[in-house]
Amino acid sequence: MLGIVMPLALFSLAEPAAADTPVSAAVQIQQTTGGEYVAMGDSYASGAGLPLVDDAYCDRTGYSYPTFAKAFTGGAVFKDVTCSGATTRHVWNYQGSKPPQANAVTPATKVVTLTLGGNDVGFTSILTTCVLVASSNPAGSPCKDHYNAGGIDVVSERINIMEGRVRDVVTDVKRRAPGARVLVVGYPSILPDSGVGCAEVPFAKGDFVWLRDMAKKLNRALERRGVGGGAGVSYVDTYTSTIGHDMCAPREARWIESLTPAPNTMAAHPNLTGQLAMGLAVAAELEK
Repeated sequence: MLGIVMPLALFSLAEPAAADTPVSAAVQIQQTTGGEYVAMGDSYASGAGLPLVDDAYCDRTGYSYPTFAKAFTGGAVFKDVTCSGATTRHVWNYQGSKPPQANAVTPATKVVTLTLGGNDVGFTSILTTCVLVASSNPAGSPCKDHYNAGGIDVVSERINIMEGRVRDVVTDVKRRAPGARVLVVGYPSILPDSGVGCAEVPFAKGDFVWLRDMAKKLNRALERRGVGGGAGVSYVDTYTSTIGHDMCAPREARWIESLTPAPNTMAAHPNLTGQLAMGLAVAAELEK
């Protein structure tokens, strides 16, 4: 099902689905889940780069995974405060003119999805650096060397700090909405899980493996916050279902755009199919 790129107009709960598909699970969720749904997070949750822009400052669009997921929450009141560039800091502080994301969470909130952490780690700047240093050692791992200068693993340290901040976010959300289900949503498979790169993504050969490992480490940290967050808190794995649909996949199979993205998409971000895959992963978790 997910291997087919489908326009939003064709995505309908009225369509029959096999009993073992995520869509079938989502149809059941629509019948059982209600209340208020708050979507929090960064550009991976806002649908950045896609059409139907709802908020230009936050690059929040109508093709985000929360927009798909809301169809499976029983007609819940939907509050989408996702914003491109958001870090955990913006849970409690203004992002430009945008109020703290946590302000949207109330005792009436029944579902919260949270995708945060990548900007705390500085993943966009890391990808940029990897492109810039690739020519210095194309067969090696110059980007890894850059971030491990002096024997200090800078990215791993950032991930450790980020994990503590996400823990605090989850704790605060549960304090504001004790009865809510809180879903910590991980990041999809951005780079080939095999560690083998491609010409369209101009990193040094060894840096593909390093970046893959850092992305997995980030997701493991988020998973620990989901699994260890207490009652009503869980983790949504979007990595496994998107393996093989990364930036290096053939165009027709690509769910994460490369560094030369297609029109109406954003580099290194999920396209429409990628956002739909994330939305279905959220729906499947809500059914449990």
